[in-house]
Amino acid sequence: MKKSPVKTIVAIGIGAALFFVLGRFVSIPSPVPNTNITIQYGLLGFMAVLFGPIAGVLIGLIGHFLIDLSWGYGIWWSWVIASGVFGLLMGLAGTRLKLGEGEFGGKGIAVFNVSQVISHLICWVVVAPILDILMYAEPANKVFLQGLVGGAVNIVTTAVVGTLLCLAYAATKPKKGSLKEEK
Repeated sequence: MKKSPVKTIVAIGIGAALFFVLGRFVSIPSPVPNTNITIQYGLLGFMAVLFGPIAGVLIGLIGHFLIDLSWGYGIWWSWVIASGVFGLLMGLAGTRLKLGEGEFGGKGIAVFNVSQVISHLICWVVVAPILDILMYAEPANKVFLQGLVGGAVNIVTTAVVGTLLCLAYAATKPKKGSLKEEK
């Protein structure tokens, strides 16, 4: 499926806005300080798979930036960057899926979820904590605990929300060989 640049730009705007709303207003505080249980990474994974790595990066960066800005505590760039990296990695993983063609069966679900687990582990157990230490001189035990909890929660919510979004989207696309096949 060839992606229109206009559709991609619109998707970035809508995706970043939804990422912000879900991350800011649909969140439950976790027992670990400054870590919430949220569902925006399921949306980001879906949007990145559908619109590609550049859209994924921008949705993650802009959406997380707006969340941090709205809290009033300042921008936590290490986590903003990690959100962008997650969008990038899921966008790259999306090249192995045929979601735009309506194909998202067992193999697609497996590829999506293995990719999101690996991506979350890279982002929240490596990128965010290391950047926290380098940029803000945060204590390693604190940031790695936050990363582990955030990563685990994001893996679960992305598995549920992201998979459901992908399944729902694929169900709306005509299958190859159907009478409604697009030319």
